[in-house]
Amino acid sequence: MKVDVLLGLQWGDEGKGKVVDVLTPRYDVVARFQGGPNAGHTLEFEGQKYVLRSIPSGIFQGDKVNIIGNGVVLDPSLFKAEAEALEASGHPLKERLHISKKAHLILPTHRILDAAYEAAKGASKVGTTGKGIGPTYTDKVSRNGLRVGDILNNFEAKYAAAKARHEQILKSLNYEYDITELEKQWMEGIEYLRQFNLVDSEHEINNLLKEGKSVLCEGAQGTMLDVDFGSYPFVTSSNTICAGACTGLGLGPNKIGEVYGIMKAYCTRVGSGPFPTELFDETGKTIRDLGHEYGAVTGRERRCGWIDLVALRYSIMVNGVTQLILMKSDVLDGFDTIKACVAYKVNGEEIDYFPYDINEGVEPVYVELPGWKTDMTKMTSEDEFPEEFNAYISFLEEQLGTPIKIVSVGPDRAQTIERYTEQ
Repeated sequence: MKVDVLLGLQWGDEGKGKVVDVLTPRYDVVARFQGGPNAGHTLEFEGQKYVLRSIPSGIFQGDKVNIIGNGVVLDPSLFKAEAEALEASGHPLKERLHISKKAHLILPTHRILDAAYEAAKGASKVGTTGKGIGPTYTDKVSRNGLRVGDILNNFEAKYAAAKARHEQILKSLNYEYDITELEKQWMEGIEYLRQFNLVDSEHEINNLLKEGKSVLCEGAQGTMLDVDFGSYPFVTSSNTICAGACTGLGLGPNKIGEVYGIMKAYCTRVGSGPFPTELFDETGKTIRDLGHEYGAVTGRERRCGWIDLVALRYSIMVNGVTQLILMKSDVLDGFDTIKACVAYKVNGEEIDYFPYDINEGVEPVYVELPGWKTDMTKMTSEDEFPEEFNAYISFLEEQLGTPIKIVSVGPDRAQTIERYTEQ
């Protein structure tokens, strides 16, 4: 068996959670492979709305195994709050959720360090969510991290040593803080975590494949936030691309099957960093309001702009995307004209590839397409799509060289339309 991978192709917030939930009935296992509680996946169905931060989005389908992989960083206090809220709403977790012993723990001092580092950067800050993600991955790479498996053996001494090291750094930064409440909640989270099935996830997932089980790997954030291939340094601290599924779950590259690339019909970004197609006018504000573009975890306003096909072609290339999923097309239902960036103008020269640096002097080159001026939110089949929307899809497929297999026309699980179904 092969694993299929689902990931975002833009700067995150593409709608991955909803699509994982829609696709989960086709799989036996859903496995999250990177990121932490800075990634909020929003799902809506049966009149309820849920926001997941660390727990895989397949958790609502009762008979599925859900795995938090070794590539994820986990905050025990935030995990406890998220899990208890799900259990209170009638979704039992303990028999469904498995957590890798090799996943790294976000410590209370990691969150404080995150804030201290951002404060020290001043105007050049990255715009992190303040959840301690960066400092945790830093400790992981520098071989100073604590892992979930450490809570099973001599944990108090390991924690004390890590905390002392962080306190020395904070002292050097002259950063004032109070850890009391954070640490109390964190320790309660550690005790809660002990109740779960802590596993060697690399063995588990490969054994499940040998048994013929089907696996969907769920990514967080988006390709343009990848630490190697994104808009560095305004990126996250992990590999958000398809290769991250191999390192974040212990899978060989030959195990990868389909790669689902998710994109919005426009583009958004949260926090600092370059965004060539960003709109600062009334159109940008309209997209934000219609699309409810506010962070699921932070509540921050998302920056909005037209779709960027240069960046998308790049994302499709580095991920090996085999099929595309188009989200939030309904947000553009009322526009007379839709724009799409097909090239960049850099120092007067037009280029159609994603350059090393897009921080300054990149001007988008747009193509204009007629809007469809139709409410698509009640549609249930591609046969109902207006001619202009079909033309928009054909244009995107031609530009991106990849078929669009699924179209979302609203936030609910039911507002999802598959294309090219067999007759």
